[in-house]
Amino acid sequence: MNFAERVIEWQQAHGRHDLPWQRTRDPYRIWLSEVMLQQTQVATVTAYYERFVECFDDVQALAMAPIESVMERWAGLGYYSRARNLHRCAQQIVDHHGGDFPRSVDALARLPGIGRTTAAAIAALAFGQRAAILDGNVKRVLARHMGVEGYPGNPAVERDLWQHADALLPAVGIEAYTQGLMDLGATVCTRTHPMCDECPVNRTCIARREHAVDRLPAPRPVRSKPVRAAIVLVLRDESDAVLLEPRPPAGIWGGLLSLPEFDAEATREVVAAQTRARYGLHIAINEVLREVRHEFTHYTYLMRPYVAQVICASAVADSSLRRITEHEFQSAALPTPIRRLLMQLANSSLPLLA
Repeated sequence: MNFAERVIEWQQAHGRHDLPWQRTRDPYRIWLSEVMLQQTQVATVTAYYERFVECFDDVQALAMAPIESVMERWAGLGYYSRARNLHRCAQQIVDHHGGDFPRSVDALARLPGIGRTTAAAIAALAFGQRAAILDGNVKRVLARHMGVEGYPGNPAVERDLWQHADALLPAVGIEAYTQGLMDLGATVCTRTHPMCDECPVNRTCIARREHAVDRLPAPRPVRSKPVRAAIVLVLRDESDAVLLEPRPPAGIWGGLLSLPEFDAEATREVVAAQTRARYGLHIAINEVLREVRHEFTHYTYLMRPYVAQVICASAVADSSLRRITEHEFQSAALPTPIRRLLMQLANSSLPLLA
């Protein structure tokens, strides 16, 4: 048997068959799972996926939903541009395609948030179209099997991998083959401690033959990340609820609720004055908490939390701030580090600085 036939046979016998988005031809559910699985582990995605489809059970429901509801269901999953693109894509499918997903890879790839791999996965798994995928797991499988040197994120290396992906496509059985490649990379040809003895294509794997499995694919080149710091204000009102502001639609944590930010070097007096100018709120800053570190892909974010109490509001107080009580911390549309900070503060588990 050739490469594809061995992958198909292995998937049917040993692949994953119990994930909630499997055993369906529904392009909506396949699309949703593929978007959620971008840069996110299956174990994390499963619960989010099930809650999401409970709330938005088809593309029409998602298109009609307010973006705030979509972001609330996505909160904690990270890479929030995916949720915004998901909403825009659903609206385009309803408005321009009559609520039906396009069947071709090219048409799917023109929709917001659907790149070449996601388009191919939808076309293959929902419509049986013969199309190649190349997500992170598949890149690893092909880089090892074909002996492709270099970091897969490098454009020249990626082009090489796409050529292999296209050349290895089977004439029939595209659904099992597509799922099999994903399963192989996720469960056998793993980044560390791969189980080469259990791999269905180990006899023709160049990396195994040349003892290069631990070296391929080449890792991302190490680069020092810049550090961005900011003061964040945990602002409590008279009932001890926390006041948060909506983030702009684009950018980091776009569309979520977050703590007001101030320049990292601002003094307490400056933060109080800027809070009065921005929101019409007079505050007393009571505590300064330990610094909180959060790693983004391209930079490190250092939050310096100040805890403050609203003393009084002026006649022109900003009405855009949202009031969130402690029992809403878990369900509100908050970025994960902000949610963690608030819950730790509620549980009194954050030591104070001097």
